[in-house]
Amino acid sequence: GLSHLDTLGISASNPQIDFAKTQAWKSGVVNQLTSGIKTLVTKNGGKILEGTGTFTGSHSLEVSGSAGTTKVTFKNCVIATGSSPIHIPSFPIGPRILDSTGALNLQKVPKSMVIIGGGYIGLELGFVYRKLGAQVTVVEMMDTVLPGFDSDVVKHMTRKLKKDKFTVLTQAKALGYKETQNGLVLQVEQAGKTQDLECEYLVVSVGRRPNAKGFGLERTGVQVDERGFIKVDKHMRTNVGHLYAIGDVAGQPMLAHHASYQGEIAAEVIAGHHAEDHAKVCPAVVFTDPEVAVVGMSEDEAKAKGLEIMTGQFPFVALGKAKAQNDTEGFVKIIANKTSEEVLGMVIVGHNAGDLIGEGLIGIEMGAFLDDFGTTIHPHPTLTEAIMEAAKKAKGQAIHVLN
Repeated sequence: GLSHLDTLGISASNPQIDFAKTQAWKSGVVNQLTSGIKTLVTKNGGKILEGTGTFTGSHSLEVSGSAGTTKVTFKNCVIATGSSPIHIPSFPIGPRILDSTGALNLQKVPKSMVIIGGGYIGLELGFVYRKLGAQVTVVEMMDTVLPGFDSDVVKHMTRKLKKDKFTVLTQAKALGYKETQNGLVLQVEQAGKTQDLECEYLVVSVGRRPNAKGFGLERTGVQVDERGFIKVDKHMRTNVGHLYAIGDVAGQPMLAHHASYQGEIAAEVIAGHHAEDHAKVCPAVVFTDPEVAVVGMSEDEAKAKGLEIMTGQFPFVALGKAKAQNDTEGFVKIIANKTSEEVLGMVIVGHNAGDLIGEGLIGIEMGAFLDDFGTTIHPHPTLTEAIMEAAKKAKGQAIHVLN
């Protein structure tokens, strides 16, 4: 922020936000990425049919578009229909009630916003609009934000939300709403008491559901599980051998990079090569401020499995690079098996956490031990030194903090 710049001796007076221009920039980047993918497909000999596809059988479908209906037959098919935000019937999506897609497309910064759901999507959206000046309230049914994340992550994020002047209501339930001239009044129940929250916009962010209905999947014989996800094996095959499914529609984790990984496997298998899902772990990043990045087991998960563990935690405030950048928030935490010292998980909270987690990801995937991280020479001054120090800390051998 500007106070950060002022600390570094850089002054910027009376800054203004042209949000329409910001949105135009965002849309431009998205268009560049999507058009780039189209170019790659066509340059590699692929054909793109734009329209709505509907299965008419296990070897055929129809694509309805502006140019009419095209019938397609195929030997193999990959289903990659993704997911959609879960909608709550009592809070129908409209001009003032938004899902995550609608929240990303607002054309002005609201004065106030209430977000139902304190998971990673809700917090990511909340930080965007809080940074832009909106008053943001988060309503979460569970007892913490980011439920399911490492307890140290939750503690840090809870403190940061308070510092950034969010209003956070946990163990709270949204009951209903009334429309007003300038927005909504949301009724919320917490600890047996009901209160009204006024806001310009209400964002419903309570998770996502697989897109497995509405395109004739039932005509193919493909099976879905009780939650609506398409069942696949390690080769991405469904129960119908020539039909494959990847990405959000094929189950957790519902992350873009996981979908890409699965897509490559399906393509390789269809091409006649040997390929299977052999990944031990998949990283996840929460794009809040600061970022949160995790891979492998959290401390709580390891303990729940009855594993004896050792952990090491190193704060960025003890790093020269972080101090020089005045970005000292957060930490690196490593979870390892106490007997073997094999690293089971890594948690990073801080600026650039999503980029830093790559080292932990490779290490855990390859079966690295604490000494592999702790005794490998890391460049100085960099933020990666925190990973080395956290590994040392787990063994009581840290250099730049007390053990």
